[in-house]
Amino acid sequence: MYTEGEAKKIGVVGWVKNTSKGTVTGQVQGPEEKVNSMMSWLSKVGSPSSRIDRTNFSNEKTISKLEYSNFSIRY
Repeated sequence: MYTEGEAKKIGVVGWVKNTSKGTVTGQVQGPEEKVNSMMSWLSKVGSPSSRIDRTNFSNEKTISKLEYSNFSIRY
């Protein structure tokens, strides 16, 4: 919920999901500076009840068109 709110505030699209291993996975898309802001928030702030031990961002690439129209929580 907090991640979705922050994504909408920053202006990125994509999704996030809590995993059964107690981690979070997802995808973020948008202008590079906004994606970088979201990555920083995920690495340093996160949801109020979260404990951030480490972050791992992978598969970073430039895309010509956004694949999502909003940011959502997947279950």
